[in-house]
Amino acid sequence: MKPVKLPIADMLDLHTFNPRELTDLLDDYFIACVEAEIYSVRLIHGKGKGILGSRVRGILRQHPLVRSYAPAPPDAGGWGAVLVELKRQ
Repeated sequence: MKPVKLPIADMLDLHTFNPRELTDLLDDYFIACVEAEIYSVRLIHGKGKGILGSRVRGILRQHPLVRSYAPAPPDAGGWGAVLVELKRQ
């Protein structure tokens, strides 16, 4: 089965992904965003117990394409989302 290519957007909802998939997923997503000249993105990890959000922040801390990140404001998901600024290549 061929993979389906979806248009890249500045928001990615991570609710349906397994935490073990996040490193590869975010790497591919950030590369696609930079190629599409999208440098500001919002990752929605949800509020829950904080496990997914903690995993996401750990990846962002180390990712070479991430310039900065911060919790989203209340109208953009609050502590259930993170805003990420990517480095321009």
